[in-house]
Amino acid sequence: MSSSASSAPSSSVPSSSAPSSSAPSSVPASVPPLSVTVLGLGPMGRALAGAFLDAGVRTTVWNRTPGREGDLVERGAVLAGSAEEAVAAAALTVICLVNYDATDSVLRRPEVTDALKGRTVVNLSADTPERARDTGGWAAEHGIGYLDGAIMTPTPSIGTPAGVFLHSGPEPLYREHRPVLDALGGVHTHLGEDIGRAAAYDVALLDIFWTSMTGYVHALALARAEGISARELAPFAAGIGAILPPLFEEWADDVDSGSYTGEGNPLTSAVSTMSHVVHAAEAHGIDASVMRAAEALAVRAVDRGHGAEGFTRVTQVVEAS
Repeated sequence: MSSSASSAPSSSVPSSSAPSSSAPSSVPASVPPLSVTVLGLGPMGRALAGAFLDAGVRTTVWNRTPGREGDLVERGAVLAGSAEEAVAAAALTVICLVNYDATDSVLRRPEVTDALKGRTVVNLSADTPERARDTGGWAAEHGIGYLDGAIMTPTPSIGTPAGVFLHSGPEPLYREHRPVLDALGGVHTHLGEDIGRAAAYDVALLDIFWTSMTGYVHALALARAEGISARELAPFAAGIGAILPPLFEEWADDVDSGSYTGEGNPLTSAVSTMSHVVHAAEAHGIDASVMRAAEALAVRAVDRGHGAEGFTRVTQVVEAS
C-alpha cells in the first residue's frame, strides 16, 4: 500500500481534545540514547528491527512466541527474556502486532505497565481510531508516553526511502524520538495531537486498498470467464490504475467544495456501466455482490434527484446510510 498522506507537512493537522500522553522520563541514564525495543517479530516487526540494526541503533527484541527472532540476534539484536525486560532496555518501545487486542495483552500486563512508566511506546499495530484513543488514555493514566502510528507501505519498503509512516500524538514526544524513528527510512508525517488521527488515515486508506483489490480480483475472474488470462488483462488494468491518482485529487476538491460535478460522467452513465458488469458476471455464475452494492449506492443517489451529478455525490449517500 502507499499513501498520498505522506506528502502532508508535519504537524499540519489541528489538534483535538483527545487524551495525550507525554510522561516525564524516568529512564536511567545508563540507557543508550539511540536505543529501541521492538515488541512483535512477525514479518513487519522483523523488518522494523532489521532497519534499526542496519542504522546502528541498539535494538532489543521480544516476541510472544519464542523463536521468531530469526537472524536478528546474529546481526546484533539483544533478545529479551520477557516483555518487561525488553521495555526496560530502552527509552522507546515500538510495538507491531496484529491488532490492539494483541497489544493490550502485552502492554497492559501489570509488570509491563510498571516497566513502561516514564518511557514511550510507539504503536505501529493496526486497529480503529477508537482503540487508538483508548490506548492513549490508558498510557496517560499510567505515566507512559504514547504515540500511535501506521505503516502505509509493505514490508520490503522498511529501511528504504519508499517507506511511509504516519504518526499522531503529542508533538514534543514525536520530536524527541524522531532521531530513532528516522532509522526506519522513508517519509514520516506527524498528523496532529489527536491520538486516533493516524489510525483514522489508516482505515480510510485501507478502505481504498481493499475495495480496489476486491474489484481487481473480481475483474480477473470475469476476464477468465471470457477466455482472457490474468496476464493478458494486467497491462490494461495498470492503465485503469493510472487514471486514479488525478481523480483522487479532483474528487477530493469536489467533495470538500460540495460541487459534485457530473460533467463528462454523470451518475446515470455510471449506473449503466455498472449494470453491464453485473449482468456479464452473473451470466457466468460469478458473484457480483460487490458491484451490485456499488450500483445500489449510485442508484440511490439517482433516485434522490442527483442523476446529472458526479459519482462523488455517493459520498453523501454513504454518510446517510
